[in-house]
Amino acid sequence: MCGRYTLTTSSHLIETLFSVESTQELKPRYNIAPTQQIPLVRIAAGGVKELVELRWGLIPGWSRERKADHGIINARAETVRIKPSFRGPFRSRRCLVPADGYYEWQSTDGGKQPHYIRMKDGAPFALAGLWDLWVGKGGSTAIESCTIITTVPNQMLSPIHARMPVIIGPENYGQWLDHETSDVESLQILLRPFLEDAMEAYPVSQVVNNPRNDTEECLVPLS
Repeated sequence: MCGRYTLTTSSHLIETLFSVESTQELKPRYNIAPTQQIPLVRIAAGGVKELVELRWGLIPGWSRERKADHGIINARAETVRIKPSFRGPFRSRRCLVPADGYYEWQSTDGGKQPHYIRMKDGAPFALAGLWDLWVGKGGSTAIESCTIITTVPNQMLSPIHARMPVIIGPENYGQWLDHETSDVESLQILLRPFLEDAMEAYPVSQVVNNPRNDTEECLVPLS
């Protein structure tokens, strides 16, 4: 699964990489967790890209009640086209979640060891996401929420965890965001493990276990 990640890249660079304008400055975040508001890029009404913040933890639009838990933080690539919670968003409500690294916990004899995973060059990247709108009874409450798609890990990451988030390359941003496409087969092809040669991982301290710890200390490699 993907349950924590970072976004410390400047707003200006995010705007440049995703060709989108932001109405607010993004502050560095070192330990983003479910239920928090997270920035994402999507196609707005009129076909214009926008950078907005949605709740991480998908509440399906058809759900009768707002889920009291975290919502659905991940969607499996293998079933995203058929699961009721995801098939609608997969067809027309796809998004990109900017990140510059994420955390995963490896099971060891001594317990769970957190690792920080990023690109070797430290560059930001885009996680494949879906979003939906849930409206409460009578229209009194409206919540936009999102989920991150996961797939099987590449060879480098497989010893750490059985899943990894889907990373969309810049050359496929337009295709992924295009909500008018009906070629779901071509979209499914994008839901594959990212190139292991471009990535690196290293163990970090247990500080990251608590989402209240949102400082650079989360990223410090274990000595």
